[in-house]
Amino acid sequence: MKYISLVLMSLIVVMFAACGDDSSSATSSSGKGSLLTLTDSRDGQTYKIVTIGSQTWMAENLNMRTADSYCYSIDESYCAKYGRIYTWSAAMDSDGSWSANGKGCGFGTTCSPKYPVRGVCPSGWHLPTKAEFETLFTAIGGISNAGKMLKTTSGWEYSGNGTDDYSFSALPAGFRYRNGNFGNVGYESHFWCSTEDDSESACYVYMSHLNDDAKLRNNFKNLGFSVRCVKD
Repeated sequence: MKYISLVLMSLIVVMFAACGDDSSSATSSSGKGSLLTLTDSRDGQTYKIVTIGSQTWMAENLNMRTADSYCYSIDESYCAKYGRIYTWSAAMDSDGSWSANGKGCGFGTTCSPKYPVRGVCPSGWHLPTKAEFETLFTAIGGISNAGKMLKTTSGWEYSGNGTDDYSFSALPAGFRYRNGNFGNVGYESHFWCSTEDDSESACYVYMSHLNDDAKLRNNFKNLGFSVRCVKD
């Protein structure tokens, strides 16, 4: 009887553990990161999320439609595959649509955002700082191999694919030039940071089909890059 009671207790514990928060649920596991899902209450879109080290990241590019956000080549099929491309002011939510923390941040001005900056991210998530990207790279063994570890295993031109060891699944979404043209889909990933450099430039992460590393750089705020959000 004691043995049967222990078995029943174990089954109850397993059933209880399977019940999760309404906002995310287990879907699969891959590599060293276990994938869950997040539903953005603003538009109902669902994203994969993954915990890497001490951080939880979106494992897909954000696809929330806002002013100053674009589909690559103004083609909706690219948004479905790669998510939207945002200017820095749109990524920071400079209009203050969802939070005042990044209000007024944009090209041609310097700002003093209050961190964390939710920006265009869903509630409970925020636009990562430069330091938070550095924490991510440290967790996976350093910046010199970060591109290889984080890039998808297919979709990159000239065999520039990664190993996607942590299920981050960085896609070569390309970017939007300041003149409104688009370029380098299939070749490059660019992700905005919330860390400002000066009135015209801000931090971003760069990955290429040519290299295994990831780079932290600064570039013009009115370029269009992808957004990955990190959990508060």
